[in-house]
Amino acid sequence: MAVSSDYLDYVHDQLSGLGGVSSRRMFGGAGLYCDEFFFALIDDDTLYLRVNDANRADFTTRGMGQFRPYPDSPQLSMSYYETPVDVLEDAAALVAWARRSVAAAMAALKPATRAAKPPAKQAAKKAAGGARGAGTRTRPQR
Repeated sequence: MAVSSDYLDYVHDQLSGLGGVSSRRMFGGAGLYCDEFFFALIDDDTLYLRVNDANRADFTTRGMGQFRPYPDSPQLSMSYYETPVDVLEDAAALVAWARRSVAAAMAALKPATRAAKPPAKQAAKKAAGGARGAGTRTRPQR
């Protein structure tokens, strides 16, 4: 995985209309986030966007390649597809495609976050209980 600073800057510029976009270098490439949602990655100066059943056809009908992190294991792939050049070069089109990729990233996290987060009332009780003193417990009165 590799990404040049110039290409990363270009992608950031093209995605400026999306808002909340940040990147993190990883394994020589870069991951792109919209707020906390990982929606794209860059490898070898190629932008790959997150897909699911709602937007996969946008990529497959145009013959775009799937991201394959291991060249010696082509059967292993991830839910990211190469962005068409004409989309990449048109900032408005790229933002529209990126929005669908952010939605795919959000949809992928929803079941896990529901199970991991307590219901709002329980969270409020925990927060109220934590205000009494961190790490202190009271004994029940007899």
